[in-house]
Amino acid sequence: MEYREHIEKVIDYIEENLHCEINLADCARMSGYSPYHFLRIFRDAVGLTPADYIRKRRISEISREMMQGNRSISSIAFWYGFNSKENFVRAFKMEHHILPTEYRAAQNSLKLYERFRFEADVFSLTPRIREIEPFTLTVYKCDEDYVPNFWNKYNARGLSQKLSGGREVWDYGVSSWNCEKNRLDYYVGIASEDAAGDIQGTMRLNIAGGLYAIFCTPAATQNMFVTQIHKTWDYISGVWLPDSAYKRKNAYEFERYREKSRLFSEEIYIPLEKK
Repeated sequence: MEYREHIEKVIDYIEENLHCEINLADCARMSGYSPYHFLRIFRDAVGLTPADYIRKRRISEISREMMQGNRSISSIAFWYGFNSKENFVRAFKMEHHILPTEYRAAQNSLKLYERFRFEADVFSLTPRIREIEPFTLTVYKCDEDYVPNFWNKYNARGLSQKLSGGREVWDYGVSSWNCEKNRLDYYVGIASEDAAGDIQGTMRLNIAGGLYAIFCTPAATQNMFVTQIHKTWDYISGVWLPDSAYKRKNAYEFERYREKSRLFSEEIYIPLEKK
């Protein structure tokens, strides 16, 4: 990209000044482009407008710092340019669909937005290929357009423990493509054999047995966990499946992990059949 050097310069400036007022006209001037062309080029390179990038990065850094000490949420938010706690709470809830206080209390993993870099990390995983037995899950149906936001609510509100009766068990996320509505249907819950608590508002899913590729996401920090999950799904669809001797079988795909384990790794199960 001929504009890479210019955008990297602007990104450096933004990252160094996340706690200051950032003038987009100054960013455009630094890039060497007119404001109109700067906005177009930045969005083309980063995938976000400059304003959205700055907002997501600030919320991500505040989220990170909320887990690192006892500073009040309002003081951290103020340091990063939010002029009131109310404005920050509104922005945080719009981004993650839970309250900052819920996040701090539960210490669940959020999809944080990392500094943009042009260089792509080398990413490779080798799955286990094995047969599994059929089983049944007790799940809530996702009511969010963006799946991580549903996980945020599920974890922050202790829905796993509500279903299990307080025990620590595997949590499952299940996906299937709804051809009729042209959208992904997604569900979160636990194995039905572990559902000894309040199951009001849930449904049962039967997971077919058969051949599966099982990917284990690379161990991560709390802040990078969701990002590693997304990278693994992208690798499965974009690299591993096209190059393998298998194709996706028409069945539920699922992921599972234990939030309370604090290991920040999960297993992803892809049903397979030979090409």
